[in-house]
Amino acid sequence: MKVYVPPIKSQGIKTKLVPWIKCLVSDDFQGLWIEPFMGTGVVGFNITPKYALMCDTNPHLVNFYNAILEGSITSTIVREYLEEEGGRLLENGESQYYKVRERFNENHNPLDFLFLNRAGFNGMIRFNSCGKFNIPFCRKPHRFAKAYITKIVNQVKNITIILKEKQFIFKCQSFEETISAGGKDDIIYCDPPYIGRHVDYYNGWGEELELGLYESLAKSESKFILSTWHHNDYRDNEYLKTLWQKYNIITREHFYHVGGKEKNRNPIVEALVTNFIPSINDHN
Repeated sequence: MKVYVPPIKSQGIKTKLVPWIKCLVSDDFQGLWIEPFMGTGVVGFNITPKYALMCDTNPHLVNFYNAILEGSITSTIVREYLEEEGGRLLENGESQYYKVRERFNENHNPLDFLFLNRAGFNGMIRFNSCGKFNIPFCRKPHRFAKAYITKIVNQVKNITIILKEKQFIFKCQSFEETISAGGKDDIIYCDPPYIGRHVDYYNGWGEELELGLYESLAKSESKFILSTWHHNDYRDNEYLKTLWQKYNIITREHFYHVGGKEKNRNPIVEALVTNFIPSINDHN
């Protein structure tokens, strides 16, 4: 299957796992697709349900996609913006990146968020305790070459088409509130930060939140799919044995290209946890 890559990048993005996840969703699914941790939105944009509730506690992700939904960000606007700011970056170097970062932390412009996301180190999204974006520059002043801008513009164009054809709602709210919106005909897809591993998430993630997620999903009458990690070469995800063991768990090996050093980029066995027995569909 063709996978639509969103204009926003992040570490741990599920682009290569989308076909696997989509195999668990029936071709005739007509309910509400719900994501409490939408992140880049890559899964929902590729499932392309008729109705979707896409949520996150990071307001900048929500604001960016709402701007596309409302038409204040278009592919044409993105091209003009990146050509202008990319030219300044090429002329002024990293000082321009930090100028945009400072401006974003004051005004929260969604276009500045896109620029920082694509010009920051390793495609990371990270905020400090004061809510300030703090990723350093990627040290590539030539970052926004013509072909790279066109690639991003096409990604925005693809998402725009999806949002015009489907009924997507984007909200900034807690996972508890989002999960409570699910009904018996709906599917909740959860991609929280991976417990027990380094995460760069807007509000962090720990055992208390993992337990809260478990309790919220256990109370829901919706079907759910949870993305998490099963094990790597060094250790297992103990929460699969102590918290999620009563549900269905399927696994697949995956390799994440994250981390500043190559030695830190290791394969990991991914897990999908579901509260239903999926009928595997072939979407290839």
